[in-house]
Amino acid sequence: MNAPLRKAGVVILVLFGLLFANLNWIQAYKADDYRTSDYNGRVQVAEYEVPRGVIEAGGQPLAESKATDGNLKFLRVYPEKQVYAPVLGFKPVNIGKVGIERSENDFLSGASDKLLADRISAMFTGDAPGGGNVILSLKPKAQEAAWKQLTNNEGGATKGSAVAIDPRTGAIQAMVSFPSFDPNPLVSHDVKAAGKAYEELNKDKDKPMLNRATSETYPPGSVMKVIVSSAALKNGYSQETDIPAGPEFIAPGAGNPIRNAVDSVCPQSEVTLKVALRDSCNTGFAKLGVKLGADKIKGEAEAWGFEQDDLTIGNLKGDGLPIAASRHGAMQNPDGGTDQAALAQSSIGQNDVRMTTVEGALMAATVANGGKQMRPYLVQQLLSADRRPIYNANPEALRTPTNEGVAGDLKEMMVNVVENGTGTNARIDGFEVGGKTGTAENAAGEDPHGWFVGFAFKDGQPVSAVCVMLERVPASHGSAEAARIAGLIMKAAAGGGND
Repeated sequence: MNAPLRKAGVVILVLFGLLFANLNWIQAYKADDYRTSDYNGRVQVAEYEVPRGVIEAGGQPLAESKATDGNLKFLRVYPEKQVYAPVLGFKPVNIGKVGIERSENDFLSGASDKLLADRISAMFTGDAPGGGNVILSLKPKAQEAAWKQLTNNEGGATKGSAVAIDPRTGAIQAMVSFPSFDPNPLVSHDVKAAGKAYEELNKDKDKPMLNRATSETYPPGSVMKVIVSSAALKNGYSQETDIPAGPEFIAPGAGNPIRNAVDSVCPQSEVTLKVALRDSCNTGFAKLGVKLGADKIKGEAEAWGFEQDDLTIGNLKGDGLPIAASRHGAMQNPDGGTDQAALAQSSIGQNDVRMTTVEGALMAATVANGGKQMRPYLVQQLLSADRRPIYNANPEALRTPTNEGVAGDLKEMMVNVVENGTGTNARIDGFEVGGKTGTAENAAGEDPHGWFVGFAFKDGQPVSAVCVMLERVPASHGSAEAARIAGLIMKAAAGGGND
């Protein structure tokens, strides 16, 4: 055999070897990925042979499957449209699924190992097993109150979010993000129409498909003073300890002074810690943060959940909606030393501090629950197609940021904020309500963000904790509007109506 033929033979053998290796790679390692791919047409048809399970809350169906006469036998329907979309997500024919539809896909489709007995039983009975049902912890009255009040807010905000939690269990009572979207066009069996609807939403500059409650972080402003207060109480301060205040404060190395919202707020040289929180004294907390030091402020923030980047909210024993990490910022000079100016600004929730709405609700819930932070969840129960219980959420602690004594002091201070300070709009007749407002400066020339975190007690028991965040509120009192909305959400969550 001459040299050219030998070379050609070697090349052919190598190509056959590579082809053989690739086939084995696909069969041994990639088969499951291809089988479960959202773009596998045969799998798609098979998935629609049986009804996908219902997602519901409070006995109300939020996602269900309706029979059709088409090749795909069931159409996914979302009766509440925008109200629950950021939580539910959607399950389209040929686009990647998101939200609870994604995290609970195996159970909803009937493919979960938890439903193996049902599939085996169906082999003998000849029945086609349907998907399992997912019961969410959301309270429809609270969800609807949050949606109604956010989308019709009196501050003129066009974007925002709210989260309400049961402090005792971690059950999410409401989770709203606006603007939102109608998932129904995205699950159309007309894949071209569904793709077009998706592209239009994806290109929308207001990002309606973004869950702002879980995925966006913002400067929290004075809400951060709850964290700084906790650090102070852990380090020898009491509610009645005097702290330096005054009309302005220029931290070492700072170019601009920190001032209070208005001249009438803590102009005196000293105020008590309790009064400083009640009146939201910027100078007092900036000076307090500098005195405590960056390590204590950062450590306290982390104790409450800042910097956690692996939290999900869904099933306590499985996957869920990913939660963006809240950040306290570095507060460091290039040489590694503390940047006092950054520390002062961070202590009033500015500089590089960033927080999610979820984290704000967890903060309030922790105070209400005596210092114990419960792991938040959305999936309350899983039921088989015939409504047989498969899973029930068993609440579990996520962390314990502080002790009962400090939590008790913070509760008293936050109740004082609502009864006598900046949070009076959150009052609810018949409830003990505490909270903290926050107005966060934004980029130059833009309106500030308005925040409120708070909790409500009924007959001595915590019934709800909430965080409301309004983006770029044109009005000068965005935090007051956030407080008003928060009070109505907590009232609805406690069964007190949603008007």
